[in-house]
Order: sequence, then C-alpha cells, then structure tokens
Amino acid sequence: MKTVKKIAILGAGNLGISIATGIVEKKLKLPSDIFLTRRHIGLLDEFRDLGYRVLCDNKKAVEESEIVFLCVQPQQIDILLKVIKPVLRKDHILVSVITGISLELLREKATGVSQLVRAMPNTAIATGQSMTCLATKGTDAALKKVENLFQALGLTLLIEENLMQAATVLGASGIAFFMRYLRAATQAGVQMGFESQEAQKIAVQTAKGAASLILEHNSHPEVEIDKVTTPRGCTIEGLNEMEHQGFSSSLIKGVMTSFYKINQIKS
Repeated sequence: MKTVKKIAILGAGNLGISIATGIVEKKLKLPSDIFLTRRHIGLLDEFRDLGYRVLCDNKKAVEESEIVFLCVQPQQIDILLKVIKPVLRKDHILVSVITGISLELLREKATGVSQLVRAMPNTAIATGQSMTCLATKGTDAALKKVENLFQALGLTLLIEENLMQAATVLGASGIAFFMRYLRAATQAGVQMGFESQEAQKIAVQTAKGAASLILEHNSHPEVEIDKVTTPRGCTIEGLNEMEHQGFSSSLIKGVMTSFYKINQIKS
C-alpha cells in the first residue's frame, strides 16, 4: 500500500477523532502525521499528549497535508472553506463526511480542487470495523488513496452519490439502532437472571457472531435463522412474538423516519 503525506482532520469531533485513531491503530500513520483541528482545542489535550498535531489553525493544517478530511457541521462549511481556500492546491484531496453537502456544491465552494471524495463511515472506524460508503468526483488515483485508508478500517462500498443519504442512515445512524437492540437484549438478560455485565457480554458476542455468519457465508439472514429454529421450539416462539409486536415493521419505520429527516437537509 502506498503511503500518503500528512493528513488533516478539520473539525475533530467524535467522527473525526474516530478516523484519526483508527488510522493510527492500524499503523497507517503515526500520530505526528495527523493534524487535528477544532475551535476548542482544549478538548483535544489528551490527543496532543499522544503525539497528534493539535491546533486551531486550519490553514496551517491544510498547507502541510495532502488529504484533508472535512468533518465540521453542515452550517460551518462555508466559513471553513473561506478560511482554507487561499492555501488549497490542485493536488489536495478533499474528503467530506459532512451530511447533506453534495460533491457538486463542494466543487463550487472549493474552487481549484478537482480531487473530491464524499465518504460516510461510522464510529466503528475507531476499531477497524467501519462500513464506509464512498462517492467521488476525481481521479481513480485519488479515490484509491482514500479507499486504501478506509479499507484498512473496515469495509468500503463505492456508490452513486444520490444514495449517500440512505448510506448515512443505514450505515452511520445504524450504529445507534444496533446499540439500542443490544441494550434491550441486555435488559432481557438481566430479567432472566444474569448480572448486567454478563448479559451484555452474551448479547454483544452473539450479535458479532450473527453478523460474521452473514459476512463469511454470504447468506441471507433467513437462512441462518432457519438453522436455529425448530418445530415448537423457543426460538420460533420468540421470533413470532416479536413480529406480533411489530419488531420488523417498527425497525423499518424507524430507519425510514431517519431517512425522511436527513432528506430535509439541503445539499
């Protein structure tokens, strides 16, 4: 894998920090190769102590980097680009993880930069288990550099940009949806007699195992469900009760409600 020059993460909040720590954890870069910026840099003191280059000067971070991650809130992008525009170069690769900001809009605002990638990872990137969807307006070489970073931090999928809002809900918001299931399963475990930590350990490992079966077998969820359901058994009894209570329909409604909400954000 080719190495890249320094990386700037502008707006190092939860997601930006997850990207940075994931890159370092996988030994793709040293902490000293990564700039972390935000307005209140005191919140990044622990990362400064770990060797990251922490500062509030976005221009300096961009000047010394090749790949620039834009991780600010949508309403902050105009101000950010106005600040860094004087130091943007043609060879910069801008990677936006900003919800609702299209590549076309970014190209208009970042005049002169032709290498644009829109990415939607999730916070599991910090442990190398992200699902990252990518869309691009740039060269294959630029995409490859960005894709190489994200592939080391989980799975990637190149998609049409018009699916990016859906990818945000399914992949990024999806972390919260699965966390809520794990919380509910843990509570049920406690009700059945386990200590909370025991119940959580069982629920989390079981969820990890279920996901691995789908990934490694490339099978449909129902195929794996059939393997653990027996006639008049406890599993089918529980599944049917969940469906009677609207488990699948409420989950779909929740995901679609998030999708309708995200589409209210103008790109």
